Amino acid sequence: MAAPKTPASKTTNARGAKTATKPTALRMTLAETMRALEKAGSEQTRKTYARHGAKEPMFGVSFATLKTLVGRIGVDHELALALWETENHDARVLAMKIADPARIAPSVLDRWAGEACMRMCGGYVAMLAAESPHGGAKAREWLASSEPALREAAWSLVGQLANRDEKTPDEWFAKRLEEIEQSIHSAPNAERASMNTALITIGGRSAALRKLATAAAKRIGKVEVDHGDTACKTPDAIPYLEKMWAHAAAKKFASPAAQERAREPMRTRC
Repeated sequence: MAAPKTPASKTTNARGAKTATKPTALRMTLAETMRALEKAGSEQTRKTYARHGAKEPMFGVSFATLKTLVGRIGVDHELALALWETENHDARVLAMKIADPARIAPSVLDRWAGEACMRMCGGYVAMLAAESPHGGAKAREWLASSEPALREAAWSLVGQLANRDEKTPDEWFAKRLEEIEQSIHSAPNAERASMNTALITIGGRSAALRKLATAAAKRIGKVEVDHGDTACKTPDAIPYLEKMWAHAAAKKFASPAAQERAREPMRTRC
């Protein structure tokens, strides 16, 4: 059941008449949010998420419904932290969408990146980190980690920073392309997928990096990733880059990264 709304308040217009303003919705409690998630779950979605690596407990809430809840809740950092503690998969995905990047603690980012249980969820933590003040530091820490989940999230974060962080010089991202080229074929399966995506995203940052990413992709060749019992496919970097740049040009953006910065963050829109 949704939280009750406060009564409509009265304001005075320019002529001194009393007019009603729009009621203000009270914040959703943890219990209300969990009930909404449970009601929206489906067995078919649970099966789909399980094939992508999600673990119980989960309700199986579609991303369309999660987007509706994000629109209703907005940013609620305390609720996000409480949702994560439930250990429910759907609650944790919602938590990553309504958390406040300005308030997220580095230790929380570490924990969430290490505990994200579905392949795409490491990407959500990376998006949150990229929007926070800790993005650069977390990228360096996670890249140096021996934990597979953190390294997978690290490459997602590198890609997100390529889109969002305009202060870091292109040379830093060029170094990451060198690392990807040297180790992508020997990296663990999930990290390999994340590295391939990072290569593509780095190539969308600037014309110079597009050239470097395309050259690296040619030398790397085909990237093999086991996506399990899913319909997911590994994108071929070179044609993907070409489509990205063509789409950005058609929309009058200087680069795919500039186009992404003009949009709602992927964390909340997808």
